[in-house]
Amino acid sequence: MRAMTVGAALENATARDKAFLYDGDDTITYTGFDAMADRVANGLLARGVRHGDRIGLLGLNTPDWLAAFFGAARIGAVVVPLNVRYRERELAHMLGQSGARLVISAASAGDFDFAAFFEEFAPRIPGVTDYVFFGKGFPGSASFEELTGAPADPAALAAARAAVRPDDPLLILYTSGTTGAPKGAVITHRGILASASAQARHLAMDETDVLLGHLPLNHVGGITCTVMATLVSGGAVALLPAFGPDAALRAIERHRVTFLGAVPTMFVLMLGREDFADRDLSSVRLCTAGGANVEPALAEAIRHGFPGVPLYGLYGLSESSGACVLSRPGDDPETVARTLGVMIGDFEARVAGPDGTVLPPGETGELQIRGDCLAAGYWDMPEATAEAFLPGGWLATGDMVAMEPDGHLVLRGRKKEMYIQGGFNVYPVEIENVLATHPKVAMAAGIGVPDDVLGEVGRFYVVPRPGGEPPTERELAAHCRDRLADYKTPRQFVITAEVPLTPVGKIHKALLKERYLAGPG
Repeated sequence: MRAMTVGAALENATARDKAFLYDGDDTITYTGFDAMADRVANGLLARGVRHGDRIGLLGLNTPDWLAAFFGAARIGAVVVPLNVRYRERELAHMLGQSGARLVISAASAGDFDFAAFFEEFAPRIPGVTDYVFFGKGFPGSASFEELTGAPADPAALAAARAAVRPDDPLLILYTSGTTGAPKGAVITHRGILASASAQARHLAMDETDVLLGHLPLNHVGGITCTVMATLVSGGAVALLPAFGPDAALRAIERHRVTFLGAVPTMFVLMLGREDFADRDLSSVRLCTAGGANVEPALAEAIRHGFPGVPLYGLYGLSESSGACVLSRPGDDPETVARTLGVMIGDFEARVAGPDGTVLPPGETGELQIRGDCLAAGYWDMPEATAEAFLPGGWLATGDMVAMEPDGHLVLRGRKKEMYIQGGFNVYPVEIENVLATHPKVAMAAGIGVPDDVLGEVGRFYVVPRPGGEPPTERELAAHCRDRLADYKTPRQFVITAEVPLTPVGKIHKALLKERYLAGPG
């Protein structure tokens, strides 16, 4: 695909006079959505937003969220997508480190009042000088309706659109790192369209496809693998504000969804509903499972639940802007369950040893990838960028794989300590740092352990402060919930007198894992 900007890709898509988004009873066409994005772009310009400015964007999966994203992209502003599960620790770091000057947020999500939160929290993020809410905000903020209702300035909008280039930053998407501080992967217009286009070609997506839009839009699974892949192929997205197994199944039936992409946990929850067999899911033509390995038993359950529908494994990361590996069309069920898949499009892969030597097929090393899909590094983190983004255009993923002679990649483990809980990446050190602030905790060490529903969950070993009362599991969980996204809160705590240490005094995570595998305790 010729390199272009996201704004240009949307403009090109308006040649299709058809549905782009289904939102409950509402249908929004490509042309109608393009006009929505223009209104947002015009409103942002009226509020002083310019090329390169960063905008925090927090909300559920709605047309307005997408209009804000595309409107910002159209004028070269950089979106910092935020999860509605984030709380003060994550929001302070991400909005502060990115240098965001404006936040567009849901007024509330679930039972959490974001308008009240940001009104109180604003002094901690002084760089943010402007707030816009989907709904009623606080005094001094603006509503999304006010933003999109600003007087039009066609000349200013045309000039701003003309200044955007394919290699400009589009998103700063934060992914937790082994240091405990989330790193902002800088995804460009070129990168997101390269990943989306490669996926669309590999899976033969076209204008007849309807994708279920239940993956969070602040994640590449939602914005790239769902929305952008749909945009470049001409299909439609049936949006859900957030995933729920019953809501997802009802949306598949109602909108005749053809393409079901989900993380393994979502498949487990949908397949586990008592009324699953009564659903009319005959419209589904393919399923993709990403975010974690598709275990053989789950792969078999998906094939049984969606008879005759091919299942594809999908691998991608924030640094690859979306999917870069998919099962090959025609892969048998055993291959899908055993491997990550093959590189898609013209993306390349190699397997590197500890010294950087490229290893032959069959040997285990770090997966490194190359292609237009790659992010442009980490925002304002030159050392972390140099560590992961290598000479020659290669990205060191941190995942350990073996490459088979035919190009299939077999995941062996993770170079990093990350585990994936319910499709969300979790790094133990971030939780350890939070637990260490509890007045009753001297030390904490976490590992990921298997779970039948969530894939993996956090198991944290906590050493109490000497001479005091040890913390309870309930206290520790509450301490984490108040400071972190809920999916990062450990599901298991072990209060222990000590944790194993290496000779240099570091916590011996490998030995903790061995002890867990050897038995309870």
